[in-house]
Amino acid sequence: ARKRLKPLRTVVAWRGRAEWDQGVVGLYCGDSRLQQEALDRVSAWKSRYGPKMPLAVDCTAELIRCKVLDSSGRLRSHELILSYGLALVRFVNLITERKQKMVSIPLRQLAIEVDIPIWVVDLRHELTHGKLPRLALCRKGCDVVLDWLRKTYWSRQLGNNLCEESEDEDEEEEQEETEVNTELDNDAWE
Repeated sequence: ARKRLKPLRTVVAWRGRAEWDQGVVGLYCGDSRLQQEALDRVSAWKSRYGPKMPLAVDCTAELIRCKVLDSSGRLRSHELILSYGLALVRFVNLITERKQKMVSIPLRQLAIEVDIPIWVVDLRHELTHGKLPRLALCRKGCDVVLDWLRKTYWSRQLGNNLCEESEDEDEEEEQEETEVNTELDNDAWE
């Protein structure tokens, strides 16, 4: 008699689907106290999971941590710019890194392939190589990236429950993106 093979099980850092869902909703809820609890939960997952932690989870947590610090009022403007800047640079680098092949591909091209707004890549370039941008631009970059993560990663995990957006919000985002592009052009690298 042949032995039946058991289906492969995946070991994850969270206890179950409910804990996962609760963590995600906590990150995106907008309440800094609940967000901090979700960040603590993600830290526990990371300590259990180590380098296997999904990049989207790690990036989301870093960006949310910046927002929580920002709302706390404990950091000065310059410190917040550096905090947001690091999180945004890491996001662009980590997300596009997987698309890099043996040949170096420009970040702008990779961003287009994964549907990251070009101005976010320009912001990353400014943070890395130029003068530091204004805090308002870093905050906007964080919001746009968190929305990108919500749409491309988290909504798939939760069966689209986090991704309920109207056409009016899409039009507002396009207008804001145009304003940010103009702002980046005005603050062009010297």
